[in-house]
Amino acid sequence: MSFTIMTDTSANLPSAFLRKHKIEAVPFSYYIDDKEYTCTDTEAFDGSKYYDGIRNGVNVTTSQINPQKYIEYMKPVLDKGEDILFINMSSGISGAYNSAKLAVSELKESYPDRKIRLIDTLGASLGEGMLVLRAVRYRSSGMSIDDTAEKLLSLRRRICQVFMVDDLMHLRKSGRISGAVAILGSMLQIKPLLKGNEKGQIVNFGKARGRKKAIEALAQKYETLVENAKQQIVCIAHTDCENDAHYLEKLLRRNKPPKEIMTVCYEPVTGSHVGPGALALFFEGGENVRSLA
Repeated sequence: MSFTIMTDTSANLPSAFLRKHKIEAVPFSYYIDDKEYTCTDTEAFDGSKYYDGIRNGVNVTTSQINPQKYIEYMKPVLDKGEDILFINMSSGISGAYNSAKLAVSELKESYPDRKIRLIDTLGASLGEGMLVLRAVRYRSSGMSIDDTAEKLLSLRRRICQVFMVDDLMHLRKSGRISGAVAILGSMLQIKPLLKGNEKGQIVNFGKARGRKKAIEALAQKYETLVENAKQQIVCIAHTDCENDAHYLEKLLRRNKPPKEIMTVCYEPVTGSHVGPGALALFFEGGENVRSLA
């Protein structure tokens, strides 16, 4: 039996992919000078202009998505008699998952015969998007919504998410890391290396001196921890540092080339938290990859 796959714009997947597979992405909002914006079309998003603005002092803020927004997007699908698999941003860095849970709880009272499976990906950007990619594959093979959900809940533990940023103050401002870690990153060109841990939280796992060394450290983590590289799509997201993304791609193909590399510019909401110059790598490893990275 088929079902509808839904996610949010934090999943950072190309608009063309979402359209092709009829995936609805609930938009997260961001604000510039108190004016609200959303980005539902990655092809039209001018990342260079947006991140240059942040570099030059433009203040971008975000806000908690409310349950009603999820209800607004899910209800038409349920009205058509379809079940929903909703793949959500990590509960470890955002309250969006809890808002989705409240929405699902309310909707189940009105639609007792419909299945709504909610997945906490423990990830963001393409760490979330990779589970959407896999859900599409499972659905295409004829897998049920329940079996797909269980597969994704197991897979999320094996998604390694490692990244570097140019200025940790963006993560500090939004409460994603502690002030002490942020200060460390501002000294002597030391680049803290960050990861998503077992709870989907952002933690520090190492450091490197300068951007090139930091990029090489990300690639080394991939070589050490990746499993079945030739069978998987490895993902890269960046905030207006395309040349660094290309360098990372080159390093990944050196010894353990993956089946495919998907590289995207961070969408504006998640991108505002990591700031200009961020570079993130997402790939599948073993069961304990989140603790080993």
